[in-house]
Amino acid sequence: MRTVSLLLLLLSGLLSWFGCLSKPTKNTKPVFPKGTWVDLSYNFDERTVYWPTADGFRLDTVFAGITDSGFYYEAFNYCAAEHGGTHLDAPIHFAAGKQSMHEIPLEHLIGDAVLLDVSAKALNNPDYQVSIADFEDWEKKHGRLPDGVIVLLRTGYGKFWPDRKTYMGTDERGPAAVAKLHFPGLHPDAAQWLSTQRSIHAIGLDTPSIDYGQSTLFKSHQTLFQHNIPAFENLAQLDQLPEEGIWVVALPMKIKNGSGGPLRIAALVPAAE
Repeated sequence: MRTVSLLLLLLSGLLSWFGCLSKPTKNTKPVFPKGTWVDLSYNFDERTVYWPTADGFRLDTVFAGITDSGFYYEAFNYCAAEHGGTHLDAPIHFAAGKQSMHEIPLEHLIGDAVLLDVSAKALNNPDYQVSIADFEDWEKKHGRLPDGVIVLLRTGYGKFWPDRKTYMGTDERGPAAVAKLHFPGLHPDAAQWLSTQRSIHAIGLDTPSIDYGQSTLFKSHQTLFQHNIPAFENLAQLDQLPEEGIWVVALPMKIKNGSGGPLRIAALVPAAE
């Protein structure tokens, strides 16, 4: 009888334990909080913006229609430069021996993010460069940039996509057109500050390059990439994001030894409590 009682007590304990596993408690948090997902990527098509010296996106039809066997089938071949449209620059793009596309840790591409909005300044100056002072102003309002955060820069130039002339400063093609590029970017001093005085995982913006259009040495690229901080370029819909409290998933094409590639990136804006 005593043995039966002990077994019943043990069974009751096990059932209670399994019940705790199956029922969420007050402290249980969902994997993803409730909110709105914002797609920060542009479509890849014939209008996609590329550097003046790069080949554009091409989609060739292999087959589209009813096969001889009677079922519908579609397949295409595509061709594109690594750096164009919404894409990721891997550190090796401007820093020898640093991470290539397949070597960037996932935890540097997924996580908490903040938005720095300089559109009021940048839309009045196509050669604007985001400064240390801009970041210090953000920190006065929100506190120090968290370690491991993904930083997004809104210049406001996303509203010009895909008009190359207003988005990039020129719609001309070829090497001579590079000198005519005008769009905002990150100042090299700010890149140095982010790389040494803060500890960010990645940075992105809504222009064709992390360096501004008139840059010839691409010092912000060089500085960030020496510290294995990848960059997201040509981001969409940054105007849909708040300045903090967001979460980003940025998953590029995993090209082995690639210096960059197409990027699908989205931000989760949690619902107001």
